[in-house]
Amino acid sequence: MRGKSMGEMIRMTMDDGAAVAVYHAQPVGERRGGLVLVQEIFGVTDHIRELCDEYAADGYEALAPALFDREHPGFESDYSGPQFERAVQLARELHPFEQSLKDAQTCIDALKGKGPVFITGYCYGGSVAWRMAQISPDLAAASAYYGSLVPTMFSDEPPRCATIAHFGRFDGGIPMEGVEALIAKNHPTAQIFVYEAGHGFNSDRRKDYHEPSADLARERTLMLFRACGG
Repeated sequence: MRGKSMGEMIRMTMDDGAAVAVYHAQPVGERRGGLVLVQEIFGVTDHIRELCDEYAADGYEALAPALFDREHPGFESDYSGPQFERAVQLARELHPFEQSLKDAQTCIDALKGKGPVFITGYCYGGSVAWRMAQISPDLAAASAYYGSLVPTMFSDEPPRCATIAHFGRFDGGIPMEGVEALIAKNHPTAQIFVYEAGHGFNSDRRKDYHEPSADLARERTLMLFRACGG
């Protein structure tokens, strides 16, 4: 669906007073709900904006906060080289994960007066989406894509809302042992899906893009959202 963006970058004031860039895409046709879409470590790239546009085309008002705006305003990275190294530094060293959760909640707060709110996220954002499903009282459902912290740090607590998580069987950064241990916890609010794919399988910009898995994960995400009021 590459082409002219449907949305625009706006500024939102976060809980710490920072004015952070947020990509905002208005729903097309009947509004089904609000959606917070959480970036990979690479920033609010054209891929993230395109995902927002696609969900907007399905009736969701989407907000994607530029989480690293405080540390590196306007950051957008390639998938290799020095920019990739900077992305890893931002995610692992410079930007507090807790601040990402607070920024996600600010976006949820901006949407929740208009109807149900959903969250999805990819890679880094997948961990944010899963954790928000555990701690936010304001979400109708969540869909988390290959968040590495989900099996390692956030596996014990069941999500508060209906949640699905997507993992690639051949993801070199997320061992299947951890995913299988997460599945074995059998959280009543969560369903874990494993795809015959690697990390980043949802992004057609990446070498591990796997179209059948991406299509199936999106179909499951939309089915979940619609089953939960969207």
